[in-house]
Amino acid sequence: MTRGRPDGAQKKRLLTSVCVVAVFLVFLYVYYGSKNAGESALEYGSRSLRKLGSSYLGGDEDSDLGGKQDESSVRLDDSEDDLSPKSFPVCDDRHSELIPCLDRNLIYQMRLKLDLSLMEHYERHCPLPERRFNCLIPPPAGYKVPIKWPKSRDEVWKANIPHTHLAHEKSDQNWMVVKGDKINFPGGGTHFHYGADKYIAHLANMLNFPKNILNNEGNLRTVFDVGCGVASFGGYLLSSDILAMSLAPNDVHQNQIQFALERGIPASLGVLGTKRLPYPSRSFEFSHCSRCRIDWLQRDGILLLELDRVLRPGGYFAYSSPEAYAQDEEDLRIWKQMSALVERMCWRIAEKRNQTVIWQKPLTNDCYLEREPGTQPPLCRSDDDPDAVWGVRMEACITPYSDHDHNTKGSGLAPWPARLTTAPPRLADFGYSSDMFDKDTELWRQRVDNYWSLLSPKISSDTVRNVMDMKANLGSFAAALKDKDVWVMNVVPEDGPNTLKIVYDRGLIGAVHNWCEAFSTYPRTYDLLHAWTVFSDAEKKGCSGEDLLLEMDRILRPTGFALIRDKQPVIDFVKKYLGALHWEAIATSDSEPGQDGDEIVLVIQKKLWLTSESFRDAE
Repeated sequence: MTRGRPDGAQKKRLLTSVCVVAVFLVFLYVYYGSKNAGESALEYGSRSLRKLGSSYLGGDEDSDLGGKQDESSVRLDDSEDDLSPKSFPVCDDRHSELIPCLDRNLIYQMRLKLDLSLMEHYERHCPLPERRFNCLIPPPAGYKVPIKWPKSRDEVWKANIPHTHLAHEKSDQNWMVVKGDKINFPGGGTHFHYGADKYIAHLANMLNFPKNILNNEGNLRTVFDVGCGVASFGGYLLSSDILAMSLAPNDVHQNQIQFALERGIPASLGVLGTKRLPYPSRSFEFSHCSRCRIDWLQRDGILLLELDRVLRPGGYFAYSSPEAYAQDEEDLRIWKQMSALVERMCWRIAEKRNQTVIWQKPLTNDCYLEREPGTQPPLCRSDDDPDAVWGVRMEACITPYSDHDHNTKGSGLAPWPARLTTAPPRLADFGYSSDMFDKDTELWRQRVDNYWSLLSPKISSDTVRNVMDMKANLGSFAAALKDKDVWVMNVVPEDGPNTLKIVYDRGLIGAVHNWCEAFSTYPRTYDLLHAWTVFSDAEKKGCSGEDLLLEMDRILRPTGFALIRDKQPVIDFVKKYLGALHWEAIATSDSEPGQDGDEIVLVIQKKLWLTSESFRDAE
């Protein structure tokens, strides 16, 4: 027998095996290649991006990716020049909840010297350009199109925010309950275990408001809820035509604001630390703190004075906390000192009952002027601008009223809903007339009608809930949406006229921001973004249009929409990035009532995609 030499049969079997393996590999290549043809697969190491065009992994029972498809909708040319980006890398899965300017890992890396006792580590600290994540933020494994409003107030998909520690930590307070693949929100809070609705009616009863309704026949419209938890208080105010800005930091309860926004409730990340809140003076009729764990006595009462700055004349502060009712020595000491502080601030107790006290701010400057010389806290300097907020440090002083507010004994605002379309007194601060205000309101009503006409093939009445106007001006875009079941975060640039006070005077809410930086919100929190000349403004500042696109993609929900209104070169620039961002051009419009010169409207929709790892995890 010959050794070491394969016989003919062995050769034949080996050749057959090689052929079978080769055929199998060719089959896999053809199958998956054709399956993904036309899809822009992205690679990040060994990770690929799978784009789901006309279907998605689960979702609300009746929902689809964006509504009805319509071949007659205006399409855009998809051609790109040689300089067009083919793809963006996908960020690592651990960055699926990245908030660039509130990133604690960045603070550690930059070795910032921050005073933790002043909450500086919860304030904004933005990365330099070379430290930015120029990549697409991936959704978590199993992500689904969010449940629609109003159902979303009471339940969200667990996969979209896969954090259940609050359900366990606050299990005795009815914040949230995990039930199968959903998280339910019974409406409880740290101080109102049995429901926010009953607690809200109790507050209205304390103030003797008609029918125990807190909106006080439309005279109480804007509320500031500090330390809001998952924002059930603000969520239950909506049925009374009250709009609350619910604020909390990205702290040990780090996903509370993410839950609020997923529920479709107005909310924002922020903290009472060293910088002024991004809201103008005299913005809110009512402020609220339910066991918000804030030391109101620190630094000569500076945090309470910041609250005073944003309250309107005659505004209220509802404080539900052990200090208001407990009898132990420490709580009694805090209550005594806090009572003395607010008395020097000219606040009076409107009502104190059970576990809650409600203070009221004065209507005029009379009390301030009657205080003894040297009384602390002092009045702010006459050259201090109470509406300058971007990057401005708080001061421990009382903001007096303008001559108008002092003489009229209040803000002079119409009750809601007339407030929305009535020219407010502070309009005169910008040299605007009532006629200019009315024309602006009508112009944006027409423009919004056109927007919805362009969107109509893709949306139904419940498709859009969370809306952001990235350059709100007087708030007329938001005003034009009054008959739709949406809320709008109105953003006003930090370097232009601070018209945000007009927005608040119309009964709307918003914040000051610089779009050269990331916004203080979680990824995937808005259904619709409206960008009116925002790219042109960024270009004038020398900021990156690519960074702005990535930021818009970060905060836009999968299947959400962006309305980009700008000059033709900007529209051309954005169109080059559609494939790389996995956005789809839905429509354009270059002729409509009130069109400003060469402005073009581009409507896009963000597609839902998952990384290959997330896709496998979901299966």
